[in-house]
Amino acid sequence: MSSTYGQNIRFTIFGQSHSPAIGVTAEGLPYGFKPDLDQLQRFLDRRAPGGSDLTTPRQEADRFTVLSGLKDGAFCGAPFAAQIENTDTRSKDYSQLKETPRPSHADYTAEIKYKGFQDFAGGGHFSGRLTAPLCLIGGICIQILEAEGIRIGSHILQIGDIRDEAFDPCFPPTYRFRELQEMTLPVMDLLAGVQMSEAIRTARDEGDSLGGIVECCAFGVPAGLGDPMFDGMENRIASIVFGIPAVKGIEFGAGFDAAKMKGSEHNDDFTIRNEKIVTETNNHGGILGGITSGMPLIFRTAIKPTPSIFKKQQSVSLSKMEPAPLQIQGRHDPCIVPRALPCIEAAAAIAIYDALLESKKY
Repeated sequence: MSSTYGQNIRFTIFGQSHSPAIGVTAEGLPYGFKPDLDQLQRFLDRRAPGGSDLTTPRQEADRFTVLSGLKDGAFCGAPFAAQIENTDTRSKDYSQLKETPRPSHADYTAEIKYKGFQDFAGGGHFSGRLTAPLCLIGGICIQILEAEGIRIGSHILQIGDIRDEAFDPCFPPTYRFRELQEMTLPVMDLLAGVQMSEAIRTARDEGDSLGGIVECCAFGVPAGLGDPMFDGMENRIASIVFGIPAVKGIEFGAGFDAAKMKGSEHNDDFTIRNEKIVTETNNHGGILGGITSGMPLIFRTAIKPTPSIFKKQQSVSLSKMEPAPLQIQGRHDPCIVPRALPCIEAAAAIAIYDALLESKKY
């Protein structure tokens, strides 16, 4: 399995959903930097399960333990390692999935690739549980970027067919980033949030699930980060974002809407504002030719509905090679979107920090 990312900050995620612990090892963190571990824990709490009736009832505090890499509260140059214990597991709930894979889940493809040796309990290494250590290293990168004047925020742009107000692509509301982080459903329009809550509860009560879209913004990113052709900022961000289970698509700036525009509509005119070169609009999402332009970096991520639903589904018996019904057990999110926000922010922070380190080589 490929669970390692990065060129300048390099980290590896380890563990499975129901293993004794999950965690991360990392190299490239700046020695002398003192991370705020309380702030880091609050960041992890946003992703943790059981935070409201809109998420899975599985209870995991996601309390992390630092194993190495810190001395007197600062990074000391040694590899950083931390782990999070798995405490509230019910592996028996997943026993049938080795024989009868869930539709739209990795149960079947993992069986084919690893020939039955994979850990299927809780989804094993394919589980969204593995985004906890991603948030751990990403939360550290967020703190490092904040010290560089770069801020990252996100909100739920859409759940089902209910849509929130989008960020202003040129003047995103950075003053609301902290407020959004403290909301159960982080939205700009509170009425949209109420409607989303009702839709999630309805899907849950029906034994079903919903997907949605997360919009993320990185503000204060300097111009000049990223390298064409295959290390552009879109490439770097997309590479790590697609490591988050349930992600099915990503777009930057105007994204797929650009296909509907004329060049005169899509092009962002240059101008000077406060003695700085900027663009009047931001259809390019802060990236041109794979290189950051200095405008806000804006992207949106599509999250599929949770495949683990309680409605009866059609599957197959792998041993008998015949169709078989599936009625799953266990505890699952009716909508994973609210818990995905810190994961996407973490992914963006890691990619941007990795590119920032690259730029400082020259």
